[in-house]
Amino acid sequence: MALPGHGYSCVQPTGLEGAWSPQSGALPPNGNPILPGLGVCDPQVRVFDGHIYLYATHDYSPESRRFRMENWWVWRTDDLVHWEQVSVLHPEQTYLRRPFADCWATDAATRNGKYYFYFSAGPQNIGVVVGPTPSGPWTDPIGKPLIAEGLTPVEERDPGILMDEDGANYIVFGTWDYYIARLADDMVSLAEAPRLIHLDHKAGPYGEGKTDDKPFLHRNGDIYYLSWGCFYAVGDNPYGPYRYKGSFVDPSLIDTSLRSDRPLHDRHGSFFEFHRQWYFACNDESQPGTSNFFRNTILSYVHYRANGEIAPLRMDRVGVGRYDAARGRIEAEDFFSLIGRGVVGEREDGTFEVRKLHDRSELIYPNVEHASGARTMFVRVSRTGTGEAWLEIYAGGSNGRRLGQVAISDTGSWTNYRELRVDINVPSTVVDIAIVFRGGSGELARIDSWRIAKRDDG
Repeated sequence: MALPGHGYSCVQPTGLEGAWSPQSGALPPNGNPILPGLGVCDPQVRVFDGHIYLYATHDYSPESRRFRMENWWVWRTDDLVHWEQVSVLHPEQTYLRRPFADCWATDAATRNGKYYFYFSAGPQNIGVVVGPTPSGPWTDPIGKPLIAEGLTPVEERDPGILMDEDGANYIVFGTWDYYIARLADDMVSLAEAPRLIHLDHKAGPYGEGKTDDKPFLHRNGDIYYLSWGCFYAVGDNPYGPYRYKGSFVDPSLIDTSLRSDRPLHDRHGSFFEFHRQWYFACNDESQPGTSNFFRNTILSYVHYRANGEIAPLRMDRVGVGRYDAARGRIEAEDFFSLIGRGVVGEREDGTFEVRKLHDRSELIYPNVEHASGARTMFVRVSRTGTGEAWLEIYAGGSNGRRLGQVAISDTGSWTNYRELRVDINVPSTVVDIAIVFRGGSGELARIDSWRIAKRDDG
């Protein structure tokens, strides 16, 4: 069932009963918010079986004057642009066994072919249901809270799951102070008593000395990241201690159309990796009709500095998984998919590039809008070496239509970039662009950015 006027669908329309739905307006061409006007919030994004799943609660109505959430939702996408609702978890399906208006934040995990959906029953308890697929059907395996009120000195809510590389699974939760426990192999019981996570410094949207609710743990390389909203700390193992780093949201990098009076407030969300690209999903209260009690979800690209710190995020209406040629330069590191050799790296000036590109390395940028009739593409690259190297531009991936190609000559050093001109002919308004590198052995090139021009002079 397609929701009226929107570019997403719901396969279980009963899941929208009681939820406010807009009567007009299309999916914004710029992509953020991803599901506007539905109150989707506290997004926890997981990649299961090659698909992206969004586990979330949702605010009931733009008229709400308190937190009112009556069930939990699961959405699925393969491209971060087109979303489909695939599951609704009602409180009656859990140990609650009754209607409930405090269906708060969630997360999900998988183990041994089963999928586990963790949820907050208000601020007091954390429950869990299990299903054979990422979208259920769901059953409550224990008939009681997994983490019950009084187990720790903090509120037992807002679960975040870390599925570590060694197969261990952890749950983090709490408000102001955070606790962590390793999950047992059955994923529905604790293997140990919760431990307090130690932070060397506390700060957050409420100022110094306080963190926030909704903690989340993720790992990139050897570093563990503990985040609360848009603030974070790093550690060497899941238990900590953690070293405070600050906020990864810089209000000056928020597009004017997404700015609000409280840009660092309630950025509750999660980090995830898909096709070798990192993302952050979080709450947003910037659009008309939103409030602290009726929120949207937005997505941003995430890039890590050489020292492991998270670079300030860019938040804009374009969002992720789609690109606007009319805005000019598109950063190479904001790809949707990287195939073959290659890695995102930080340059000395703090900006990013895609480097270590070899023969058949491929960067995919789908859903490029406002490109119809374009005759020229400019690609900013660097290269050292005398061997043969060139890049090819395709519409629809490397198996699609080749739009053009250009040789890559030596630019003098890896830090000296040159803009190459490629003559192309874009056939449609929206096109999937693939940049493919070809040549001999070794690193062929590094790419900084690209842009499309409709006039020959660019």
